[in-house]
Amino acid sequence: MKKVTYNHFGDESVLELVEQAVPSIENNQLLIRVKAVSINPLDWKVYGGEMKLMSGTRFPKSVGVDFSGIVEQAGSATTRFKVGEAVMGLLDVFKGGALADYIVVKETDIALKPASISFEQAAALPVTGLSALQIMDQLAGVRPKQEVLINGASGGIGVFAVQIAKKRGARVTAVVSTDAVTAATQWGADKVIDYTKQSINQLTQRFDVFIDLSTKLSLSEAKPLMKPKGAFVSTLPSPMTLLSSFVNNLISGKKHKILILKPTVEGFKALADLAEAGLQIELAKTYALSNVREAYKEARHQKRMGKSVIVLD
Repeated sequence: MKKVTYNHFGDESVLELVEQAVPSIENNQLLIRVKAVSINPLDWKVYGGEMKLMSGTRFPKSVGVDFSGIVEQAGSATTRFKVGEAVMGLLDVFKGGALADYIVVKETDIALKPASISFEQAAALPVTGLSALQIMDQLAGVRPKQEVLINGASGGIGVFAVQIAKKRGARVTAVVSTDAVTAATQWGADKVIDYTKQSINQLTQRFDVFIDLSTKLSLSEAKPLMKPKGAFVSTLPSPMTLLSSFVNNLISGKKHKILILKPTVEGFKALADLAEAGLQIELAKTYALSNVREAYKEARHQKRMGKSVIVLD
């Protein structure tokens, strides 16, 4: 089978497509024939060496976190899935490994793929969809009539964050680029700000929840836009951000919440229910596995609406 690996940290040029034997499973595992894998910003931070404290430095390493596919084999101790069923899931975000023809998973790593969506759409759901759910329900605790500002609303998480916040009854202000203004309105945003024409620093409104998905803002920059008891949520924190967040939360009413994805069976079910109910899933572009370097290079350097997906034969 084919699998994407790398033997040292670097840019996309370190990614290699190699031949390996199909892995065997234990009694409590399943073998998945992978159909599609989506690209996440964390991927290039990991293979670029930015997350080596979490990923370790032992090589070779693998790439790809969230995926969709078909159950090829089921261990004798598994009970939730049958051979032939279509599933979606995610692997450890720092270890990866989904970019392969076949992968081994545990039952808690996967959920049934909603019948109403494609394999490509299903691969784009787990990391960003579960992240959006966790932000809204656990970190921010979004409630009806709250004012929610989402910076970077046209990215992978943002597309779902806008829709889920609206389902929770909030009033949503989405910050996007010019080409995503119309789409953000379609996702349900009450107000859309084109950041190429207006800086969020010019806003006079104060928000109950400020979600920064651009990963560019600090808490000090966000505070002027927050209500006294407001929450600031950010993703992909640096070690210094984690430290400053801890100190701030001890002394300030304006809380900084940091997303650390924790997948659960309940989260997967909630996500599948949203997909069946019509959650819009935006795909930026699809690639063949043989074009994996091109796929990551374009995803890293080009701002796109939604998620890019690599399709396996």
